[in-house]
Amino acid sequence: MRIVIDFKAIEKCVKEAGQIVLAANLENASVEKKTGDANFCTEYDVKVQKFLIDELSKILPEASFFGEEETSNNIKDLSREYTFYIDPIDGTTNFMFGYNHSSISVGLARNGKMIAGFVYNPYVDEMYKAVRNEGAFVNDKPLKMENKAVSEGIIAFGCARYNESKVDILFSTVKELFLKSLSIRSGGSAAIDISRIAKGANVIYIELKLQPYDYAAASVILEEAGGVITRIGGGEISLTEPCSILAGTKKAHEEVMKIAKEKGYNSEF
Repeated sequence: MRIVIDFKAIEKCVKEAGQIVLAANLENASVEKKTGDANFCTEYDVKVQKFLIDELSKILPEASFFGEEETSNNIKDLSREYTFYIDPIDGTTNFMFGYNHSSISVGLARNGKMIAGFVYNPYVDEMYKAVRNEGAFVNDKPLKMENKAVSEGIIAFGCARYNESKVDILFSTVKELFLKSLSIRSGGSAAIDISRIAKGANVIYIELKLQPYDYAAASVILEEAGGVITRIGGGEISLTEPCSILAGTKKAHEEVMKIAKEKGYNSEF
């Protein structure tokens, strides 16, 4: 029997999770330090993830979950037909310091291929979403990006302190991109930065190491808008382990991959 997925219900669930973030009491929030420098988990990361898994389980009981935080209901079984990839608060450091630039990211894969993505920034009530072969949208407005070159747009990059491998290559590449582009940004939420490419706000996003839940949802949004996402050296992104990320317009992606290789990037971390 064919399973009918209620994508509107998933979107509603992600938006409701955003309200937990907006209502957070940061002054009294407990914070746990995870492995690596400046790598944190707040009680709200855990709370949002538990909420999402509980509610998404009602929508699609057959699904497994690949979430960032360790929770009692985080069942990771990638052999199942459907898997939700959840980053409850993408941009936890931003969240902790009241930076008001974080997102709830939920992607859905079927048999190891991403089929839907939802990235919600509750601070500005901005919902990026896409279902495979049905297009990408932001707040129900269709997204179809222009194929701009590096020189025509803004460059976004990620530089998490707990992922410092090959950081010299990253910043050397970013410096060259800064000189070739209109400007650079490091927003602190990969899901938002990749989704922004889809609406033309950025032309590229580059980061040396991300987890699948960081980019899974945004990857569908970007591809449905006409963009491309791979590892920095080329090759498909991974849905089972960390990998480097190069996302952008087709023109900019090709340019940056060439620059990164010239700078010495030739393998994963």
